[in-house]
Amino acid sequence: MSDSPFGRTATPVLDVWCELQCPDCRDALDDLHALRARYGDRLELRLRHFPLEKHKHAFAAAQAFEEAAEQGQGWTYAEAVLGRAEELQRGGEPLLVEVARKLGLDAEEFDTALVDGRHILIVDADQAEGKAIGVTGTPTYVIGGERLDGGKSQQGLRERVEEIADRLLTEQEG
Repeated sequence: MSDSPFGRTATPVLDVWCELQCPDCRDALDDLHALRARYGDRLELRLRHFPLEKHKHAFAAAQAFEEAAEQGQGWTYAEAVLGRAEELQRGGEPLLVEVARKLGLDAEEFDTALVDGRHILIVDADQAEGKAIGVTGTPTYVIGGERLDGGKSQQGLRERVEEIADRLLTEQEG
């Protein structure tokens, strides 16, 4: 299928710089669902953490996402928390643990992970990388080396992501 020394070309990646207390990120879920439906496993969607200071529980939510990912339900957890973004402002870390419990995840392990900070380095590294490439708000998408800022407007972003993904997939096949 490719010239890659590993036998196949890497799947194009869409990095979604996100924070789980962000209403704009919640609104972007429809676009992410549409992209998943269109591309399936031909496009890898990666959630990258960019907790904003104005949302006091976003950093903890990013750590909780990493624990959910470790337990095999990262995106499911992210969507469940985003669906309760306004509630998270009031509910804080107990809400993050409650969402885990409702999804059948090991809630005790979530609680421990939030206390011991085992996922802090991943969140810090994502945030540092985001700042280094010019991410200033969420959601921000990066695909094929192009940064698309969804924090200002979601208008036309899915179409732009699709154009780039289609180009990358065509180049991959060629």
